[in-house]
Amino acid sequence: MNLQRIEKNNGSGKRHPFSSLIIAGLSGGSGKSVATVGLIAALKRQGKRVVPFKKGPDYIDAGWMTLAAGNPCYNLDPYLMTPESIAESFHVHGAGADFAIIEGNRGLYDGVNVDGGFSTAELALQLDLPVVLVVNCSKTTRTVAAMVLGCRGLEPRLRLAGVILNQIATPRHESIIRQAVEKYTGIPVVGIIPRMKKDIFPMRHLGVTPHQESGTAADTAVNELAAIAERHFDLEKIQVLMEPVDYSPALSGGGNVSDGKKVTIGILRDMAFQFYYEENLEALQAQGAELVMIDALTAERLPDNLDGLYIGGGFPETSARELAENVTFRNSVREAAEQGLPIYAECGGLIFLGRSIILDGQEFPLAGVFPVTFGMSRKPQGHGYSIFKVEQDNPFYPKGATVKGHEFRYSTVDSWEGKPEQLALVMQRGTGFQGKRDGLIKNNVLALYTHVLAPGTPEWARGLVRAARLHQL
Repeated sequence: MNLQRIEKNNGSGKRHPFSSLIIAGLSGGSGKSVATVGLIAALKRQGKRVVPFKKGPDYIDAGWMTLAAGNPCYNLDPYLMTPESIAESFHVHGAGADFAIIEGNRGLYDGVNVDGGFSTAELALQLDLPVVLVVNCSKTTRTVAAMVLGCRGLEPRLRLAGVILNQIATPRHESIIRQAVEKYTGIPVVGIIPRMKKDIFPMRHLGVTPHQESGTAADTAVNELAAIAERHFDLEKIQVLMEPVDYSPALSGGGNVSDGKKVTIGILRDMAFQFYYEENLEALQAQGAELVMIDALTAERLPDNLDGLYIGGGFPETSARELAENVTFRNSVREAAEQGLPIYAECGGLIFLGRSIILDGQEFPLAGVFPVTFGMSRKPQGHGYSIFKVEQDNPFYPKGATVKGHEFRYSTVDSWEGKPEQLALVMQRGTGFQGKRDGLIKNNVLALYTHVLAPGTPEWARGLVRAARLHQL
């Protein structure tokens, strides 16, 4: 059986000031992930300890940042988290690092409303950090200065400290834009990314491919990005621009530690199931769980000593054949569910617990816990932040609780032998499983499309560990 135990990564344990900044873009696809991963990898090559953060929600970019840093990436999300939990995560996880690099999402000021609520800019103001702006310079020159001026002027409190020019075609192209930006804005250009003939990151229909699926090509991509940053970024100037952050001992995070009996919770973590927030795993550990990593593609069956199982999201459709062929493992999951093992499954995990998935006309059997057949669409079926209210009894959440999360799926519910009113959760925002509801229940199983982030939903880890303890009795 292919099992791997995970231990909490507390870094060096040394508490000293670290330096930080945020890398933002004018839009999605601006090149900020290329800049961020390259910068992190280049700093690591200098022998620096870098802790990466992603302005979430996000799993794939966070995975590439983890690979580049050699340290877990954490999500900071003003929509899913309180200001206090953001500050705690930032200070606690950044302590012991030399640098904490935060990658924004979408455009710098893009939020959920016209005021830019929960945007990257709002996060920068909350943490009082400088921003380096990545600008796609394709087919433009002096207008880049106008765009940078606009970003600086829209929110005067924001510290726009530097600019990285992406998609630079020639030295003359760079020279004109660099001079224009520095002349009209006074903000230094701290790096460029040359126009490349191919994407360094492997791509597919959902965007960047997770690094777990790329094998040695992922390490090659990170090394190429590090070389670009070393060659074209002013690494010394970027480090000078960073804001020193003093570790706050008041933000210890120690109040969430359980003194209850230990439980063992399995985590399906492999090529098919990759989407886990590091914070979620740490929250389970803090509540007294020992985590056991399980490869659903190769393990013969679930371990016998589990008190609970957490199946996160991912791309089960890309590994559907391997999952279908591992009959003994699928059967063991179904048997465990029938015997009352607490199982929490989200998005890709929900799909795995279904009866089957149909891809290109071929049906692949899955665990068969729920009588659902899934398919895949070329268009998103659920995308963005979500909120659900718990309406029915379930193993993990108290009735009446309101939980924030997010959805991102292309899968479709092709057939289901059930009715929406049987679903435990009512969607106040978002799509859910069907009929503006989410949350399939069977015995001690809850499966839903919504992803949650533990720092913003503390009842999630408490509920899963509590259910595991009850099962242990």
